[in-house]
Amino acid sequence: MIESTTPPLASLDGHRNVTDLLVARADAAPDHIAFEVATDAGAWRPVTTRAFSDEVRALAKGFIAHGIRPGDPIAIMAPTRYEWAVADLAAWFAGAVVVPIYETSSPTQVCAIVADAGVRLAIGGTSAHTEVLQAALAHAGHVTLGAWTMDAGASAASASGTLDDLVESGVGVSDDDLETRRTSAGQQDPATIVYTSGTTGEPKGVVLTHRNFLGQVLNIAAAYREIVTDTGNTVIFLPLAHVLARGLQLICLASGMRIAHLADPTTVVATLDTLRPTFLVVVPRVLQKIEAAAAAKAADKGLARVWDRARSTAVAWGRRAERMDAGRRIPRDLGLRLRHRLFDALFFRRLRAVMGGRVGYILSGGAALDAELSLFFRGIGVPVIEGYGLTETTAPLTGNLPGRIASGTVGSPLPGLTVRISDEGEVLARGVGVFDGYRDPAHDADAFVDGFFRTGDLGRLDEQGRLILEGRLKDVIVTSNGKTIVPTRWESAVESDPLVSHAVMAGEGKPYLSALLVLDAEQTLAWADAAGISFSATAESGIRSVDDPALRARLQQSVDAANALVARSEQVRRFSVVLADLDDRTLVTPTLKLKRSVVLDRAAATVEDLYL
Repeated sequence: MIESTTPPLASLDGHRNVTDLLVARADAAPDHIAFEVATDAGAWRPVTTRAFSDEVRALAKGFIAHGIRPGDPIAIMAPTRYEWAVADLAAWFAGAVVVPIYETSSPTQVCAIVADAGVRLAIGGTSAHTEVLQAALAHAGHVTLGAWTMDAGASAASASGTLDDLVESGVGVSDDDLETRRTSAGQQDPATIVYTSGTTGEPKGVVLTHRNFLGQVLNIAAAYREIVTDTGNTVIFLPLAHVLARGLQLICLASGMRIAHLADPTTVVATLDTLRPTFLVVVPRVLQKIEAAAAAKAADKGLARVWDRARSTAVAWGRRAERMDAGRRIPRDLGLRLRHRLFDALFFRRLRAVMGGRVGYILSGGAALDAELSLFFRGIGVPVIEGYGLTETTAPLTGNLPGRIASGTVGSPLPGLTVRISDEGEVLARGVGVFDGYRDPAHDADAFVDGFFRTGDLGRLDEQGRLILEGRLKDVIVTSNGKTIVPTRWESAVESDPLVSHAVMAGEGKPYLSALLVLDAEQTLAWADAAGISFSATAESGIRSVDDPALRARLQQSVDAANALVARSEQVRRFSVVLADLDDRTLVTPTLKLKRSVVLDRAAATVEDLYL
């Protein structure tokens, strides 16, 4: 199969722009709790749909009073928090275009985005963000309306004021004037300009329309109606500058699913017991860490072998469940059932409790999810729905569905979308969520073919039309022997080792393949402590080489296992172990994807040593 299409489930008729989603929800359920907002005292304050709508309208009036015109770009640079949501919707109510900026962006990056997008007004989450934005506006080369801070008590000498000040300035704007402005944008008008995080090149401004958002929100909500309900709740801790988090927020808001925001992902586990979400969206690394932490805890109690059997049982249980979903006849297995019951009492029940005890499904995106890890979570009673998408597709392009999860695939095209596989194996996309082009038309030349967007990813479709990803087109390696290698399968296998955060295969123009294994520092230190050993590291271009015999022997097992999965020409002959600062946004994207070219450049000497 070279093409798969899923018909739309929802009509966009009757919707003028994204703001209609909030208007409709506020009319239907004004007293429903839409958000839970963290207080300084550590409690969670409920916010109704009516209260949220009132805050959005008041801030939108402030934007209008301060000079924002229809189509003006407003930048938001802040950690994930409730005020981000208010500012996002308020900008749309004022007829503006939202330009999200990752809070970890450098001043140089912020200046480039502000200038390229033509930002007129900016909002910062903290004093530091606001000062960076104010400096960028000062060098923008066009008339601007200042940078404002979300923190009412923040000391930001260079800020134009707070959001409260903006709200106060808008009291003279009438409801009729606001309504005129709210309805000024149509479906084909730009809603946001999102600058890609850039794993393989310079960021590009992706222009997404109100139609893109409406099509995704309404169709995805219809496809996942048993998950996204007004009796459920979720915690958003992905950056709201990422289109996946903003799309999820709109879907939840329109469907009545309660939302809580967390700015610091490291606090998520400690918060889950209080918020008790029914649904979570994570990147695969979060799931890897949950499993690794459980294994380490079992090992500390002398139960490592018992845990290994429990894990194998969970994977087998998950595989059995998927086969039953597919309608296959599965013979009864009393032994598996009894083992599962035992290990559920020993381990699985506790793992579910760590996640709050109510999580029915987890959505994994942003990177490839190991199939066995997906089966493990299905086996412990928390099915993982893997999806796939890009900024240019307004987040999800494909996704597994409840009752039809197939681990190892990223599912079928979501409603209203089409996936095609080119003759070269590239994944192409067309449909309601797919953008029309970049802000700079020069970037469009190679972005489309025959009306389809070129994703740059390699993949294939199975007989059910589900997409199986096979790597990035730009990551393909051609050795000096003329062999063309797609490194994804080998890298993913090695990355299933809890000590390995990232595996990077190298070998372009070389006689054989090599690799850099980037350690997970936390897991490696825990392993070293348990083994009673220590290791030293030497710095090199921001990446530190690690030369410890015991550690190499431990990782050699994972390399050997990965080599056994691929053809001889795809096997890695030599590897180097390195430590890197994974908080460095020059090395990883905000969604924790490794910037391969940057890593290989900084570790060039280390890679060259592998060919001596």
